[in-house]
Amino acid sequence: MTTTGASGVRAAVEWLAAVAPDPDACRWEWERNPHGVALLPAGLRWDVLILPGGLGHPTLDVLTRLVGRTGPVLADFGDSRVGFFVPPGTAARWLGTGVRGAGPGTWIVVPHPGRAAGGVRWLVVPDGTGTLTDASLLELAMHEAAGGPARGRSRGGSAS
Repeated sequence: MTTTGASGVRAAVEWLAAVAPDPDACRWEWERNPHGVALLPAGLRWDVLILPGGLGHPTLDVLTRLVGRTGPVLADFGDSRVGFFVPPGTAARWLGTGVRGAGPGTWIVVPHPGRAAGGVRWLVVPDGTGTLTDASLLELAMHEAAGGPARGRSRGGSAS
């Protein structure tokens, strides 16, 4: 999990809580909920593109090589899904098999940025400034990540 120190955690909490219908209630929920999570609406400051874990983790690796710092990235319990925070409106325009989009009208389970949570965890913690993953770069990284295993195969079609 990428961290940004105490002031960065405070900035991330404020940035995330700002989308909640009641930011004070959101912060209260994070502080008192034993799971350390809150439900936040997507589509206001960010959308989330949710990839299967087998594609999401390699995609994050590729993105990190390309840009160093991505936008926030979540993983669910068991790492079966990885969610990339992207600019608002991306989910409505995204076409991709196996990729789910969370935009206006959807809610996301979001852990507190400074604590470990039960099932959902940050792979990349929000920096508090609003940095998001560029959807075009995400798409390129997904293509490279999806093609990764094929590069290890011999010309005969079998993996060695």
